[in-house]
Amino acid sequence: MTDVTDVTDVTESVETEAGTARVIWHRARTARLVLALGHGAGGGVEARDLQALARVLPAHGVSVALVEQPWRVAGKKVAPAPKTLDLGWCGVWPVLERPGRPVIAGGRSAGARVACRTATALGALAVLALSFPLHPPGRPERSRADELLGAGVPTLVVQGGNDPFGRPEEFPPGPYGMVEVPRGDHGFAVPKRADITQERALGTITDAVVAWAASLG
Repeated sequence: MTDVTDVTDVTESVETEAGTARVIWHRARTARLVLALGHGAGGGVEARDLQALARVLPAHGVSVALVEQPWRVAGKKVAPAPKTLDLGWCGVWPVLERPGRPVIAGGRSAGARVACRTATALGALAVLALSFPLHPPGRPERSRADELLGAGVPTLVVQGGNDPFGRPEEFPPGPYGMVEVPRGDHGFAVPKRADITQERALGTITDAVVAWAASLG
């Protein structure tokens, strides 16, 4: 796994048209990029992949901003419609740009969809899609591939090999990179008896993102 550096968290509230959002900063000492990460519809920024990236990326010159959508900050249990999610995300964007560094739009699951839908309009440098929900479980005919293919900027997808929302081999060809986390589910959890440990699974994610971010300049 990539080396980790301790970075003090800095949290700030941001008013958006969708309500009050929260940004938790994990700042690099000398940042050249900002990686903004939104959470999914079934959880928050405590997700294992988001936390792993927040721990590791700052040591490689990438500040990480974990973005809590207004509905989570308000304590609601159910995510709002995509349009409202996009509104909350776009409202936070000026704060993400404030350090004066290029911003990678990223997120897991529903957060990945938000990043893809808004990347071009916001001027994102690239998109990191973690556990992109290609389709609802068991419903491959309800594909969301158009959102991924329409991101319009360099895109990296990191997908669990056993993700019921879309395994890597289900994704259509397109202008994006794909990294598979072997045996990983939608939350990148791996079975206890798998031939890959949970630590190694997270290392696969962080190592891939470190290398990809370095390639962006």
